[in-house]
Amino acid sequence: MQRRTRKFIGTIIIILFVCVYALVAMALAQARFIQDSSGFVQSLYYVIIGIGWVLPMLPLIAWMEKSNTQ
Repeated sequence: MQRRTRKFIGTIIIILFVCVYALVAMALAQARFIQDSSGFVQSLYYVIIGIGWVLPMLPLIAWMEKSNTQ
C-alpha cells in the first residue's frame, strides 16, 4: 500500500476516533463524581483525558509513516 493511501486512511480513522473520544470524554465529564469533585481533580481529569487520545493513536501514526519497502 502506498504511503499516500495509508495517510488518507489513517487520517479518516484519527478524525473518527477523536470525535468519538471527545463525545465519551464529555459524557464522562458530566458524571456526578467529576462535577462534585475538587478543582484539582477536575483539572487532573481534563489533563489526562486531553493527552490520553494520543496513546492509542501512536501505532496508527507509525503505520501511516512506514516507508514502502518491497
